[in-house]
This record gives sequence, structure tokens and C-alpha cells, in this order.
Amino acid sequence: MTPISTIGIDIPIEWLAAHGFSARPIALHEGPTTRADAATGMKGLSPRGRRLLEPLLAAKSDDAPVLVTTADAEQIQVYAILRELARLGEATPPPCHLLDLIHLDRPSARTYNRARLDALGSWLDSLPRTIKTATSVEPDQRQTRAEHRVVVTGTRIESDSLRAALDAAGFAIVGDEPNAVDDASSDDLDTLAGPRLRTPPQLRDPDARAAHVADLLAESGAETVLHVTLDGDEAAPWTLAALKRRGLSVLTVAGSIDAPEAIVAQLVAPVSTPTAPATVARGPVTTARPAAAARSRKSLASLADFGRYQREWFAGIRARAAAGEPFAVVNANAPQEILRALDVPFVVNQWWASIVAAKQQSRRYLGLLKAHDLPTRAEPYSAQGLAALFDDDADLAPWGGLPHPDHLHAVASSDATAALFAEWGRAADITPFVYARTVDPRWALPIRWWDDLPERWDAVLEPARLDLLEAELAEVIAALETATGRRFDTARFAEVMDLVNEQEGYYRQTRDLIAQTVPAPIGIVDSMPATMVPQWHRGTVWARDAAKAFHDEVAGRVAAGEAAVPNERIRLMWVGRGLWSDMAWYQRWEESHGAVFVWSMYLALAADGYLRSTEGGQDPMRALAARFVTMGDELRLPGWAGPWHVHEAETHGVDAAVALSDADPFVLRALQAAGVPVLDLGIDNYSPDAADDGTIDVAMRAFLDGPAAERAARRSGERPA
Repeated sequence: MTPISTIGIDIPIEWLAAHGFSARPIALHEGPTTRADAATGMKGLSPRGRRLLEPLLAAKSDDAPVLVTTADAEQIQVYAILRELARLGEATPPPCHLLDLIHLDRPSARTYNRARLDALGSWLDSLPRTIKTATSVEPDQRQTRAEHRVVVTGTRIESDSLRAALDAAGFAIVGDEPNAVDDASSDDLDTLAGPRLRTPPQLRDPDARAAHVADLLAESGAETVLHVTLDGDEAAPWTLAALKRRGLSVLTVAGSIDAPEAIVAQLVAPVSTPTAPATVARGPVTTARPAAAARSRKSLASLADFGRYQREWFAGIRARAAAGEPFAVVNANAPQEILRALDVPFVVNQWWASIVAAKQQSRRYLGLLKAHDLPTRAEPYSAQGLAALFDDDADLAPWGGLPHPDHLHAVASSDATAALFAEWGRAADITPFVYARTVDPRWALPIRWWDDLPERWDAVLEPARLDLLEAELAEVIAALETATGRRFDTARFAEVMDLVNEQEGYYRQTRDLIAQTVPAPIGIVDSMPATMVPQWHRGTVWARDAAKAFHDEVAGRVAAGEAAVPNERIRLMWVGRGLWSDMAWYQRWEESHGAVFVWSMYLALAADGYLRSTEGGQDPMRALAARFVTMGDELRLPGWAGPWHVHEAETHGVDAAVALSDADPFVLRALQAAGVPVLDLGIDNYSPDAADDGTIDVAMRAFLDGPAAERAARRSGERPA
């Protein structure tokens, strides 16, 4: 058979064989990853991701073809990076294919998987059979002293160096839960399309994983469980609570595959004495109210009643939930319009997290998670709704606290999402619905998606992706109808979709006004809340009218020549999530440097990412699928995000960009290539300790005095007086 290089735990080896190919897994590169480091700027990929990318960047066009699956978020990034580098002429890879298999057990996933396997078969049949031998993983021939027999769980150990270091220290892996996969024993297409086949570890239920680990312990006679978290893996820590609930003896190690000896060194002291079921020391959870952060100044009258409206709305939500109405919590990238049409009260999880941050309750909520053996550094922003379940302090609970949810909805857009929501569902005693995340595998993408998707979404997006999300929406609607006794009204839903499109249309007009006006009429301290508060209420008359009032007031300021900063000297772009807990930080630089943040993803994505026309007979439900099927790609997926950010920087006359840690490295590369200086602050918007020592202020001041000011001076002659 012809060899093909593969990356992914869910590679359909039987399907490859049926088409005359044999899988040769690409081994993690050992040694420096100079090519990958240069491509990513040491950002956006973990050491594992760079070790996967390195051999692909060294490959030539006539090497063995490469098949990558979407088994984890890092592999998606690796493929997207390789595709983007090829588009930019910086790489000449062999033929590559991305196989997007869904592992959520429902009929729609099987249908989707069949379509993807069919496409894979066609691609395989198009390949030549005179191909160089692929790089393969050699059979494991190592010998071990077997002083300590362990069952491994957590992050998959793919590094030969780490396994060798464990062997040398006397740790024999006699059970390997993350690498456990099913054997299809068939090349039948329907069998291979089964969603449960070869499920990646992060998508497995934490309690089911813990049960499997317990079985492996019993079968192997191992002494203990070795729980591994590598390179900031945010999914692995969500399995620890389940292991502890079973009373298993657990050793935990964390670190980088680039430093295997440091990981093994963590095991030396614990194994010298008998182990017992692991516990977390629970210190008292602080109830002290933190000092208030400096308040930002907001200048728009249209925002004046937002706080009052939000409080009254949330009080109404709490009252409806207390009266027994069904209540839902949904992630921001999960479709909310169906809940709106059913009149099911809901809160967006990330809105709640922003309230927690604004009320300076972040540390306390992280303490609540820790007290329940749950991670505090694995997707902490998205875990605030879960933490709210444990908040019984009526005096400190933000806005009286989040009601107990009856429904939880999320998209499996990160490796941690499925396990996080499984733990949330367990704590709330409900079954969450996790929508599949699909990925566009095409080698050539619609680069100017911001021009194409609002009106031509049905011609630009793949039908298979829309079909899957439509089927999932139908499943959720049916479940909600059964649970609530309410009927889904298609006419009401069409009204909701029309209201959303009207709202986003006003945002698009407002974004364009800000882009075209110098000095800027407002900064992002105004534009961020003016966008995001109504976005949480998307599909309502209030939200549509709020967006219109925002637009009209900005247009009035432009007409009157009013500016956020009359002495504007530097125009800035903010890349990443907002610093919701310290909005005054943005205005500090207006006063000291005449520097105005004229752009953030919030208004820009509302303008370009949400509009999905339903005119001309376009189906509203399919339009809703089109709205959410790409959500997240626009901000952080190479090939999607970079060109858009450059377009936005150019249309806004941006002098420089400031980024947080969640910024896609290819966005930063694209901006720099376009001549826009970038300051990467390297902090997370939900890590309040990061800025406490004033380090980012020092960096910001130097950046504004240096590269930003220099480019602003060069561009000043290009601007209208």
C-alpha cells in the first residue's frame, strides 16, 4: 500500500486501506522547532503543536501526502497555519487534507461524517501512487525497570522523550486511557462514520473516563493513576474531580514536553511514600469585598440607561426562574435566537463572566471552583457560570446571583468545553447540549468573507456544515418543546432573525462612521458596552433600538465635529477580549498620549460576522446556522482572521495595535507585515494578577512613545485636516 502521513487519534485506517493507503503517523519532532517558531512567533501553538508543524514545514511538494484530523483544536490550528503559509508562498507542502469527524453521538453527526469520509475517499483516489515513504512512529522497544506501575490519564503522551524519561525513572505505563480507541474491524462506510468510534479523550465524559481508569487499574494491578497535564492543556484538568470522586490514588504532574526531566522530577518525592486518594487542601474562601477599580468615563447618552435596563432585565430573569419558568445558560457562540423565539429566559455565560469581573469577584469565584476540586486556570472565563452554582453568599453574589439553570448550551469550540459543561451539568443535575464545532477543510478559502457572508452565505459556506447545525438546532428545539410545553413558532423566529439583522446593520454603519472620521467620535470605552450589552439581548426590539440610538448619536457627533479626544495623535486597534474589569485603562492613554482605541473586535465582529440575510427566500433557520457555523474562525483561525484585521486596520487608519494573549499569532504577523506595529501585552483578560505590578503600563508607555508615535507621525500627512 502507498504510505500516507497522518496526524490524529481518530484516523480511519480502514478507510485508507480500502483506498490503497496505509497510515504512517507523524512522530512529534524531537529537537529545536526553528521553522515552526519562526512561523508562529512562539505564540498560538504549544510545544506539541510546534513539534507537529515542524516536519510539515520541512516537507516538500513531492513527499507523502498528509492527512490531519480535527481531533483537537491544536491540530486544526496546525492545518490552518500550513494552509495559510502555503497561501502566502512561505511553504510548499505535499498534498494535504483535513478530515473533520464529529464524535458527538447523534444521527446528524453520522450523516456529516459519511459526507466527510466520502470527500476523503475522492481525495485519496486523486493522489498519485508513486510517493516517497512517509515518516512513521517506530514500535516501542524500550525496556523499563518497572518500579512503579501506573495508569496514565489526562493529556495524551505523544512524546518519546517524556516516555523515555518516565521509563528511566522506573515508571511503567501499564494502562493508557487517553490513547484508548475502538477498533472498527470493518471498512464499511456507515461503521466508520459512527460518532463514538475513536472518540478523542477531551470529548469523553469525565466520569466515564474515570470509570475506565478504574477498570485499567484493576486489570493491570497498577498502584496508582498518573494524571498528566502538558503544555497548558485546558481539557485535562477537568478530569481530576471525577477521579477524586471515585477515590482513586492520583499523582498529578504538569509541564512541557520540552522539559520531560522536569515533569518526572515532580514524581520523585511523592512515590517514596505510600499514596492515598488525592485531596485538595481547602482554605477558607475569602468573602472580603475587593477594592473598586477606577471607573471609566462614558460619554454617550444612548448608553445612559444600559445599566438600569440590564439590572431590571436580570431581576426579571431571576423572578421568572424563581417562579418556576425554565432558565437557560448558553455560551456566546451557541445559537440563542431559538430560545428568544420560544420565550425561554436565558443568560449568556460570557455576559455573566463580564459581570463577575466588573464586580471584582473574579478571585472569589476562582476560589469557589478550587474548593470543589475544579480547575481555576482552565478556561476560567467560561467557568464563571459553573462557579455561580456554588455561590451562596447573598451579599457578595453579583446582582443577586445566577439562577440555577435548567438548560445548558455550548459549542465544542475548545478542547475543554465538553468536559467543563459535563461537570457543570453534573453539578446542576441536568444534561447539557453541546453543538458540534465543524471546520472548513478547503485548501482555498473565501478570503474576503466580510464581503461575501452577509448576503451570499448560502453560496460561500459548505452545505454539509449548514446541514449538520440545522439538524442540531431541530434536535434542540424538539427537546425544548418537550421540556417546556411550548411550541416553536416559525413566524416569531423569522421576526427575531429580522431584528438581529437590523441591529447588526446599525453596527455596520456605526463602525464605518468611526473608521472614516478623524478625530474619532468615540473610543472603545463607549463602543464596547454599546455593542455588547445589546448583543446579549439580540433579537429583541430593545436591542435593535439600542443599536439604532447608538448609531444616531455617533452620527450626530460626527456631524457636530465632536471627538472622543480632540487632540487625537495616535489611533489604536485592540486585539483580543476586552479588559472589562478595568475599562479606565484604555482612557489613561487618551489623557497622556492622545492615543485613542478606535477598534475592537466587539463592534467590528457585530458589523461583519453576524449579518446573514434572509431576503429573497433564504431560510431563516439555515441563516441562523450560517451565522454560528463560522463563529470564532473570524477572530482566531489563520486564513480567516489575519486578512480581516488588516482590512479593518487600513480602513480605520490605525497607527498601531495592542494585543492580549488570546490574539491569533497570524493576526499579529499580518498586521506587522502590513506595517502596523504590534505590542503583545501577553496577559489574559481574566487574569487580574497580571497587571497588578504596573508592568503592562511601562510597556504601553514605551510603545506609545516609540513605534506607535513614529508611525502616527508618518501617517499624519495622509489624514484629512
